[in-house]
Amino acid sequence: MPEFATLIEGYRRFRSGAYREQRERFDRLASEGQSPKLMVIACSDSRVDPAQIFDVDPGEIFVVRNVAALVPPFETSPGHHGVSAALEFALQVVKVRQIVVLGHGMCGGCKAALTREMVGTEPGEGGFIADWISMLDEAREAVVHDHGDEGAEAERAMELAGVKVSLANLRTFPCVLQKERSGELKLRGAFFAISDGLLHILDEASGDFAPI
Repeated sequence: MPEFATLIEGYRRFRSGAYREQRERFDRLASEGQSPKLMVIACSDSRVDPAQIFDVDPGEIFVVRNVAALVPPFETSPGHHGVSAALEFALQVVKVRQIVVLGHGMCGGCKAALTREMVGTEPGEGGFIADWISMLDEAREAVVHDHGDEGAEAERAMELAGVKVSLANLRTFPCVLQKERSGELKLRGAFFAISDGLLHILDEASGDFAPI
């Protein structure tokens, strides 16, 4: 398929370029393993690559990506808890010192949470997405009250609210709360606006995001 052929072409460029230029780094990562001090929880959106936005090299950040950069609340019920497993690995094995929740503009997941367009659909046809973004239902109520359920202003408010929801859910994990209180871990909220390339950082004291 031509799409996969494009990946192979990219691999060849990487192999002859960046890999060769950073061979010492890759050899070290292979022999010593990974030890990034920062975890980024970001969206799966193809336009928002944390490594590119923060201009970091391989081995520098531990990344988890999913629809709308969401973190589910702590729970011990049976199931496949992908984000929770990655969080546990980052904290207990890799021992990251900071976690950044990175939201972004034009997020399809946040827009779907706002419009509720996928509610009632079957799994495989939107149902999985609807169930996942239902984590934003409570935050949505406040957004709709202040901004309505459509338009750029409402969508941006929903995107920013999503970052705060994930931060709040992170703090439901006992290990996160314990490490944050002891000073071993710092949580941060950030937002990248695709339209202008600006990175905004959350001031949790005020609840406001401000561009860098």
